[in-house]
Amino acid sequence: MNIFIVLAHPEIRSFNGALFNTAVETLKAAGHKVEVSDLYRMNFHAVSDRSNFATVKDPDYFRQQVEETYASEVGGFSPEIEAEIKKIEWCDLMIWQFPLWWFSVPGILKGWIDRVFAIGRTYGYGKIYETGIFKGKKALLSLTTGGPKEAYEKEGFNGDINAILRPLQRGVFSFTGFDVLQPHIVYSPVRISPEERAEALNAFAQRLQNIEKEEPVEAGRF
Repeated sequence: MNIFIVLAHPEIRSFNGALFNTAVETLKAAGHKVEVSDLYRMNFHAVSDRSNFATVKDPDYFRQQVEETYASEVGGFSPEIEAEIKKIEWCDLMIWQFPLWWFSVPGILKGWIDRVFAIGRTYGYGKIYETGIFKGKKALLSLTTGGPKEAYEKEGFNGDINAILRPLQRGVFSFTGFDVLQPHIVYSPVRISPEERAEALNAFAQRLQNIEKEEPVEAGRF
């Protein structure tokens, strides 16, 4: 498989960094081709504006979807954005590795989504959900939380983790055609022992060794 991993954590020595490194090493050892975007180390510009484009459709009034549509038609994305879109187009499986911040992704990953998932190139004109451009590809969220597992159950004080992740799994992955795999969640790694963290990394590696065989989650369950 061709696998694209996006890391969004400012500290590479963090547990997210360890999960990322585990994924890269495990998947390559299993014979998969791996491409990565380590957003913080790339100094990825997270603000969506005219820097997304090498072309200009309307110089007087910036409407992002108009510029995205035009760039899709004429090959007008900036080199930075074109490279990221090509990674998505290339992959069979996309993995996002991130800490859950304020019930969402870190701002740098949100900015990456805003800039890279461009209309005309990644969705639009009837190509959404079941007819999405990325139909046949799979996507996986791999994340850590600050709170314990019970805090993210339906009756927990933070609420159902599936509801928290729905804007990503339904609103980005499924919307653009991806089949969604069960999210991989390590709850509160900062509060567990070194032995438990090692077990969590091993569990992730074990899962990834057979990731190509995993069936997606039914759409109504996320």
